[in-house]
Amino acid sequence: MSDHADGSGGASGREQFNLATVSEVVAAAVPDREAIVFGDRRFTFGQLAERTRRLASHLHGRGLGCRTERSELQPHESGQDQLALYMYNGNEYIEGMLGAYKARVAPFNVNYRYVDEELRYLLADADAKGVIYHAEFAPVLARVLPDLPGLTVLIQVDDGSGHDLLPGAVDYEEALAAADPAGPPVEPSPDDLYIVYTGGTTGMPKGVLWRQDDIFMNAMGGKEVGTWTEVRSSEEIVEKARANTGFRLMPLPPLMHGAAQWAGFMMLNAGSTLVMPTSHHLDPVEVWDLVESEGVQSVVVVGDAMARPLVEELRSGDHDPASLFVLGNGGAALSAAIKEEFLELLPNLLINDSLGSSETGAQASHLSVKGGVSTGQFQPGPGAEVVSEDLTRVLPAGHEGIGWLAQVGSVPLGYLGDAAKTARTFPTIDGVRYSVPGDRAVRRADGEIDLLGRDSQCINSGGEKIFVEEVEQAIISHPDVADVLVCGRPSERWGNEVVAVVQLVDGASADEAALAAHANGSVARYKLPKAWVFTDAVHRSPSGKADYRWAKEVATGAT
Repeated sequence: MSDHADGSGGASGREQFNLATVSEVVAAAVPDREAIVFGDRRFTFGQLAERTRRLASHLHGRGLGCRTERSELQPHESGQDQLALYMYNGNEYIEGMLGAYKARVAPFNVNYRYVDEELRYLLADADAKGVIYHAEFAPVLARVLPDLPGLTVLIQVDDGSGHDLLPGAVDYEEALAAADPAGPPVEPSPDDLYIVYTGGTTGMPKGVLWRQDDIFMNAMGGKEVGTWTEVRSSEEIVEKARANTGFRLMPLPPLMHGAAQWAGFMMLNAGSTLVMPTSHHLDPVEVWDLVESEGVQSVVVVGDAMARPLVEELRSGDHDPASLFVLGNGGAALSAAIKEEFLELLPNLLINDSLGSSETGAQASHLSVKGGVSTGQFQPGPGAEVVSEDLTRVLPAGHEGIGWLAQVGSVPLGYLGDAAKTARTFPTIDGVRYSVPGDRAVRRADGEIDLLGRDSQCINSGGEKIFVEEVEQAIISHPDVADVLVCGRPSERWGNEVVAVVQLVDGASADEAALAAHANGSVARYKLPKAWVFTDAVHRSPSGKADYRWAKEVATGAT
């Protein structure tokens, strides 16, 4: 929540926003402009507005909505019905979010790779009352539904997989066609929830609860990137949308990933067009073909795992990405080596690294251009701070020592159903509420922030703290390394020892000694891996995030 104790947002002198009403304002301003391009489907803002109103009417008609207003709830509580979005990327994902908001229902993201037990846990933890799902996932959903008696609204999206409707389910397009295009008789509130579930890489997934006004201001278009000027009224949104000359962005991460949602909604809320690939896995040829055919100006990736195949295809293929001038990155580090390869091929490209998390929203950014490339240093945005180890004070610029990366201002309410974790992650310092999700950082004398990494992935080896992201960046800059994860494993001598799980470039032959010598040029010897494990493929989530559980299993099994 914002730093106002009542959760009202308290933004003096400006309008309070709701994502449902923002989308209607933009649609009224530019009804005939393309909002979504997905394969052979093209929807204007006007069409998107009507389709989402129809979905809202259907959800409302099935009894879903808001049951208790925010003022009557604790920060970790929801007064709305939750709707699971169990889908690949596509127009239905965006429509599912907006349609739910227009019915005062709270949608949340589902990792489509989950097996039965993981899916059962997530839907139960969210107390889901409904689900929109691609037909491909019907068999998994069918197996867990008997354990979820409260989940009664089933909306199945035909994806050509051939699965029949589950008992009690309705077809997505048929439901929209039969619903009222005017939308339901409800009034969305700035206090309505935006929910994003964390990936659970360091524990069970948790639903992060945001007021919609806060997430809009923090990460979905409420502030102008760079100047951080706040949008103060619906009239300003209209002016910005009409002044937009037709910017086109292509997010490559799954929309089940918060960063992809933020990038997508930031564009839609500005009257820009979303272009989405149809492949469920990264297809570099499709990406560059779409950049060329659709005039895409910005592509969003998550770290080297997505960026490397793109730059390799650009180097070897016959593509003309003349329209592209921004490469956005967030969620995982984009190495300096990959940035330099992009800039060699596209010298006028701007590469923008964004720093943030589900619990903070957008916090800081870093711009790399030809001749000026680096990774890990960020220019903080409004509210981004580094606080002391004991969570008692904000550290000034130039303070020696490591602190916690924190955010103040527009921050979440808490974690769904977990009062204790909410209290730990959102402490009060000098009477002000902060979000401190667990990243370690240093505030440099020039005010910039050096990100060291998540504390849960810090390795204590021989009494020294070693941050895995720093070691990973030192290793992946070697031209023979395609991907790497660094983790710790028990050691009789060191307590824990650093292990690198490495995927080499096809045909490469670098050995442990060569990689260690190369990494030693960037990090101290005590941080170097004590062991190296080579693998055919490093495991990451569909969004490109590191799977450290898998890495630890591989490292431990290699002893």
